[in-house]
Amino acid sequence: MNDKPLRASTRTSPTSGVSHTESQFGLLRERRFAPFFWTQFLSAMNDNVFKVGFTSLVTFQAARFAGVDPKTAAFLISAIFIVPFVLFSATSGQIADKYDKAVLARLVKSFEIVVMLVGGAGFMLHSAPLLYACTFLMGVHSTVFGPVKYAYLPQHLDSHELVGGNGLVEMGTFVAILIGTIIGGAAAGASEHGAMLLALACIGFAIAGRVASAFVPKSEASQPDLRINWNPVSETWRNLKLAKQDRTVFLSLLGISWLWFVGATFLTSFFNFAKDVLSANPDVVTVLLATFSIGIGTGSLLCERLSKRRVEIGLVPLGSIGISVFAIDLFFASHRIAPAGHLLDVGEFLVALPHWRILADLFLLAMFGGFYSVPLYALIQARSQPTHRARIIAANNILNSFFMIVSALMALALTSYGVGIPGLFLTTALLNVVVAVYIYSLVPEFLLRFIAWILVHTFYRIRLVDAGRIPSHGAAVLVCNHVSFVDAVVIMAESPRPIRFVMDHRIFRTPFVGWMFRHAKAIPIAPAHEDADMLERAYAACARSLDEGDLVCIFPEGKLTRTGDINPFRHGISEILRRHPAPVVPMALRGLWGSVFSRHEDAQWPRPIKRGAMTRLTLAVGEPIAPEDATPAHLQDAVSALRGARR
Repeated sequence: MNDKPLRASTRTSPTSGVSHTESQFGLLRERRFAPFFWTQFLSAMNDNVFKVGFTSLVTFQAARFAGVDPKTAAFLISAIFIVPFVLFSATSGQIADKYDKAVLARLVKSFEIVVMLVGGAGFMLHSAPLLYACTFLMGVHSTVFGPVKYAYLPQHLDSHELVGGNGLVEMGTFVAILIGTIIGGAAAGASEHGAMLLALACIGFAIAGRVASAFVPKSEASQPDLRINWNPVSETWRNLKLAKQDRTVFLSLLGISWLWFVGATFLTSFFNFAKDVLSANPDVVTVLLATFSIGIGTGSLLCERLSKRRVEIGLVPLGSIGISVFAIDLFFASHRIAPAGHLLDVGEFLVALPHWRILADLFLLAMFGGFYSVPLYALIQARSQPTHRARIIAANNILNSFFMIVSALMALALTSYGVGIPGLFLTTALLNVVVAVYIYSLVPEFLLRFIAWILVHTFYRIRLVDAGRIPSHGAAVLVCNHVSFVDAVVIMAESPRPIRFVMDHRIFRTPFVGWMFRHAKAIPIAPAHEDADMLERAYAACARSLDEGDLVCIFPEGKLTRTGDINPFRHGISEILRRHPAPVVPMALRGLWGSVFSRHEDAQWPRPIKRGAMTRLTLAVGEPIAPEDATPAHLQDAVSALRGARR
């Protein structure tokens, strides 16, 4: 892969005039991102100091809380926290679209200070009702902050920064969870002053978050004239209908919500998993949560490098596969744990080798969860209309809350029927397989991008030259030289958005490749002397696609090269442009000639996996050409110049 775009350097946006860093970590030095990052970081940390402290106290010191069942308390706390998302998400989405997001962030953080004063009183008095009330109010706080948080990012980041920015937010969130878990668990474990330490920590972090929010820059309202509908039922329904207008966005919302189902099931099970399965004390819960958090953070940060700073939804199926594989292995690993006669401390836990398999499964499961979530969040932000973005995020929160409540109810039901925590993990892993198959069958774009990404990045080390010239929005025709049978796959893997390829009709008869390109909505074409009707249908399909603002890619040579040289460009491109004039983007592939996928007589298989031995190829993209200038001869000259001497 080309590492050049990932080096730390700066550039200036032609639209905003703001200096932009080329490394995602550089965003942490910029005011447009850093104050927002620390505000949400402290918010996530405080949530977990409170929830982990509360959960730890009622699980391991149940006698001090009258009427609390330690086996179900963790699931009940999770459910209470989520209820406000169901009740108020629709309203909070409207508020985030109507008002300045920086002002809303400051109001929310002021509210958090009041809430934590209530929680502090609950800790000091060992009052379960007060702590449950505080849990609900913190849910209200997060409900209002959620749409602000995710609608803020695309307002202040360029499209190529969205994956890196979301990766930092996801990493920061789970590092905050880790730190909050450590602080909450340690404070709850302090026998004499635990309640006071928890109270002081929660109030202190709320104040720190309010200070950070004061530096968040002004964020103009997306739709200041919006009239707020205060009816949560009708507005929830309206938000869901709004989200369903874009099928891919809506199913991405469902995909994220499902991840919250999976994550909630695991995170809320850790206390009972440690106590009942691993025979471990609360400090080991911190180790489990730390492993999970570091895994999510690692996966989230790797997304930018793996996706080359664009929204790469091909990582989503990879993530779902990894989640199921390692969740299933966690089930089998749990059955190899022999019960101990006492609760193990951290040192005793880490000495036993079977426990390292548990930790490895948790880390890898969470890392693949990062691969899964970051591209989905970036996709939603990139494809949602700016005027409705916060309400789309609110719809996401509604779905998230519903899935998390179902997760808690499923866990309560299964445990009441005697299913252990490992059985709960296995059930979740198998359900994840079913959900993944369902979503990818409805939106093949995810699976196709995954297949293209795997094939290309297994065999090739690709260098991109001016790939930013491929339009991120609007209609355009891409033209490229035709060197091999995998040209379309390479271009598909490196494009920032879906492409409709014009392909020889015979390729659709091939079982796997035909299935792949049919689901990619490729357009079959035949010469006039073979099937004049099919040729006319192909031109009509190209015109419709361009009318709808899609990218259409054609190989004007009409056939694979047998010599490595570019064949003469045919006049089909002129007919496409006659029906719908659109900018034409010339592209050239270098390095595929001589591979087994080409017609080279001494063709060789590319060498996979090992980075230093991978076959190098280049995809070069030229300046767009106006349709009136895009003659076959001019386009052939442009593609030849991009390809150069290397074939």
